[in-house]
Amino acid sequence: MTTPARASDWQPRLIAIDIDGTLCAEGTNLELAGPDAVSPAVRAALTAAVEAGAQVVVCSGRTVLGVRPFLASLRLSTGWVICSNGAVLVDAATSEVASAVTFDPAEPARLLRTLIPDGIFLTEVVGVGNRATAPLDVTEFFGATTVVDFDTLIGSTTPRMSMLWPGHDYAELAAALAGVEIPGVHYSLANTEACLMATPPGVTKGTALESLRERLGIATADTMAVGDGFNDVEMLAWAAHGVAMGQAPERVRAIADEVTASVDEDGLARALRRWFPAA
Repeated sequence: MTTPARASDWQPRLIAIDIDGTLCAEGTNLELAGPDAVSPAVRAALTAAVEAGAQVVVCSGRTVLGVRPFLASLRLSTGWVICSNGAVLVDAATSEVASAVTFDPAEPARLLRTLIPDGIFLTEVVGVGNRATAPLDVTEFFGATTVVDFDTLIGSTTPRMSMLWPGHDYAELAAALAGVEIPGVHYSLANTEACLMATPPGVTKGTALESLRERLGIATADTMAVGDGFNDVEMLAWAAHGVAMGQAPERVRAIADEVTASVDEDGLARALRRWFPAA
């Protein structure tokens, strides 16, 4: 693990944290797993940061429905939450959606369908769930899933579109999309499974955090972010101090200023303890 070259008295004022693979194990459904899904060490570290005056911002690819249980469990009752890879902003005090940026999924979905004919498409319906082109049981998408035909699915704007490729893995999907420019979206792939997540063009965790930083009046030099996925790359690059989890792919680790321990080893807690030793 690398060690950050920071002054001993430096403390971040805005801390962005990913959920899956950072705050807890990948794909955790907190309502099923219970509060112990987030380790006591991580809880204590986040509490210490909040008590020291830091603004902790959960910043996830999940929809608001997948994030809300964590807000209650972690007692994050003030500030803001970024969902859907930057497309949806949630007020932590009310758990309600404050704003959402949407896009027309028709053109990118049609292109992806020509490349991956057996892909399953999902589009987010904010605060409700998802529309999907086939029935599937994927708890990480949360909320009600309504099965519709392809034309119906692409007929409405959405903040986030996903495509799953059943029976395939990340490497196969990455190879199928190598060199392909997908119009009208920003997209990233999941670390391990064959899953693509698309948001409006120019919308990432990093851009959403920059807008929030300006809104809160926090200096760029006082920002920190912790994540492990390809959808965290822009967030880690945005932060004055980016921390990659120990299990993160090499491309994610290369962007970071520091590499901490894995999620199974409470890497988030270890990273925060350096700046908030009371944890």
